[in-house]
Amino acid sequence: MKIYLDIDGVLLTNMGEQAEQVGKFLEIATTNHDVYWLTTHCKGNIESTLYQISSSFDPDILPSLEKIKPTNWITLKTEAIDFNSEFIWLDDYLLQVEIDILKKHNKFSSLILVDLKNKPDSLLSLLKILE
Repeated sequence: MKIYLDIDGVLLTNMGEQAEQVGKFLEIATTNHDVYWLTTHCKGNIESTLYQISSSFDPDILPSLEKIKPTNWITLKTEAIDFNSEFIWLDDYLLQVEIDILKKHNKFSSLILVDLKNKPDSLLSLLKILE
């Protein structure tokens, strides 16, 4: 399964701290699935993405981050999604037009909205889906 990942609000809190269980989550995700960045931090260049975010993560998490593949999009994150494959998309906020596109492709159920502020252990509960 493909996993599309946002960074801010999903892997990092809005305060820039690692989400609870982010290391375990990334290890399982990158070992068992095809994982892609779907974030404003990555638009086709993985090196600049890693440079921007690496100081926010513990060093032992970096090998998992390096396994995540880049995506490229211009206006909407949905431009980078392969709608012909099974996927989940983890994000903390979508534009209405992105929601509409997911619905148009009958993939709205592939979206998982993460709310680290109100549910800081969100990634822990997602481990069950990934294993």
